[in-house]
Amino acid sequence: MGGNVYSWRKSSYTAKDECVEVLLAETVGVRDTKARHLGQLAVSRAAWSAFLSVVEPPREDRR
Repeated sequence: MGGNVYSWRKSSYTAKDECVEVLLAETVGVRDTKARHLGQLAVSRAAWSAFLSVVEPPREDRR
């Protein structure tokens, strides 16, 4: 397995009961915290970076 250990992280920008979780590994996994049994969406790191560039404010605009 190569010793890589990955763990799911909950978004800090969502409400308590309506979270998404992200797994950063060779590919990026995204899942609904309340519906983990439904599986996950897997995207490439490049696709994840492109997504973040659209939805995430620039660092200087963050509080």
